[in-house]
Amino acid sequence: MRMVIAAVGRLRQGPEAKLVADYLERHAKAGRALGLPPVTLAEVEDKCGGGMAAEAALLSKVIPEGAALVVLDERGQMLSSPELASRIAGWRDQARDVAFVIGGADGIDPMLRDRADLAISFGRMVWPHMLVRVMLTEQIYRATTILAGSPYHRE
Repeated sequence: MRMVIAAVGRLRQGPEAKLVADYLERHAKAGRALGLPPVTLAEVEDKCGGGMAAEAALLSKVIPEGAALVVLDERGQMLSSPELASRIAGWRDQARDVAFVIGGADGIDPMLRDRADLAISFGRMVWPHMLVRVMLTEQIYRATTILAGSPYHRE
């Protein structure tokens, strides 16, 4: 199993990058005993200005073949943290790769979004894609702690 976050844009040094690195490191340590691999962050950038279609083509190149495709989209389902943990456990148990996709400023090209196995939302508000990386990595770490029975998550 591989876990990838495929995102448009480069995360620059700063508080967001530090948080993303921290949550990914925490997940890697906690997930090892659960059979969860470290998460790879694959960043793509369309330097030619081709818009969402060009971004989708670049994203498609970093998504593992046959991976469960999860797009972050404000029109997606709002899952609870335990529900996300259950999904991740299911992909792990199927030995299926999973790719979480974060689009650019204009979102995710409809052709890529329509291929998704799951669209999830962090609420009806639109979030800056750099903050979505922080929120997603924290939720992946939280899901890992839920699966491990850790007290990090409280209901």
